Amino acid sequence: MRQMKSTLLALALLCSALLFAAGCSDNKPKEAPKAAEAPKTEAPAPAAAPAAAADVLKVGTLSPLTGPYAADGNDIANGARAAVEVIKDQGGIPGFKDIVVQAEDSNCDPRQAVAAANKLINEKVPVVVGAYCSSATIPASEVLAEAKIVMITPASTNEKVTERGLKYMFRTCGRDDDQSKAAISFIKNQLKVDTVFIVDDKTTYSQGLADNLEKLAGAQGVKVLGHEHVNQGDKDFSAVLTQVKAANPAVFYVSLQNSASGALMFIQAKRMGITAKLLAQDAVYHPQLMEIAKADAEGAFLTFGYTDKETPAYKAFYAKYQPKYGEPGAYSTYAYDSAMAYLMAVKAAGSTDPDKVRAALLSLEFQGASKKIDYLENGDSGSNYIIQMVKDGKFTNYWNPETGTLY
Repeated sequence: MRQMKSTLLALALLCSALLFAAGCSDNKPKEAPKAAEAPKTEAPAPAAAPAAAADVLKVGTLSPLTGPYAADGNDIANGARAAVEVIKDQGGIPGFKDIVVQAEDSNCDPRQAVAAANKLINEKVPVVVGAYCSSATIPASEVLAEAKIVMITPASTNEKVTERGLKYMFRTCGRDDDQSKAAISFIKNQLKVDTVFIVDDKTTYSQGLADNLEKLAGAQGVKVLGHEHVNQGDKDFSAVLTQVKAANPAVFYVSLQNSASGALMFIQAKRMGITAKLLAQDAVYHPQLMEIAKADAEGAFLTFGYTDKETPAYKAFYAKYQPKYGEPGAYSTYAYDSAMAYLMAVKAAGSTDPDKVRAALLSLEFQGASKKIDYLENGDSGSNYIIQMVKDGKFTNYWNPETGTLY
């Protein structure tokens, strides 16, 4: 028995020696808990990630990067990129090693805009420049407001954007109620006519603006001979244009969501022999209008914000934007100014804290590429709509509704 115990002891010692020599600690039952607990001892390591991420300031953009509104949507993303490049050329912002733009696609669809907004929230962006369509901006802004993310729209003109009491909602472009006033003033006081036919595409922006014009027309003694609707994506407008031609208005007011649709409407109106003055709004205002409609756009009028292209701010914008992204689109300057305003506010506040940035934005007053930027308490920055005319294939300043004078 004693000999058996000695043999077993010798075998046990031999096994231990072999296990130690082979490094087989992973197979020991007592080592498993240590392996499972090992990550806990390194918990501070993951916590370092946000600190590293804080070295990069993310500027989110939300706009239609695909689909029928992609021209304006990419102009918005590129405008924000140009602003970031200018700020980086100036030395950047203290506390951040880099500034990047994260562009997400809203496709002018409310649900996709909300999904894109949630993605930007997950990416921890402190600001979103966008969106384009008011119907996308309004629901997306609700989600962003809950996350305390600043949103500055360069293009959404519907009044409701800034009338819901959202603390971090700002708007760099003008408002539809002001745009419709400029349009009716032009009809009444410059063209001096008293009949109009209105067409919109039933979007929040387009119909809201058309409805405003209809109300103002009645108050100004301008008779609305018809107010009809088309659908987004329509390419054949013969049915509604037949009504326009039969009504024979002095002015045909086209309120559509983009310049491509406006161009098709202009082409078909001219081919049908409609002689009314064509008047459109800022969504139709884009170089794409002339590229598609060509001579059929000649002589058309549009409402759009006045931009002084001789200011140092516009020249700095253009010098950065044009070589890389081509000729600016309708909302390139507004997006540039929106991003620039935010970056200036962060620099002034020394923080991306939304409340500190909001206070800094409200204190800002500077000449932007698009206009003078001075945000009001509700987030608006004022409107400066004028009448533009397509002349020799280009947009030209035509009439100022505030002074009642031609340019």
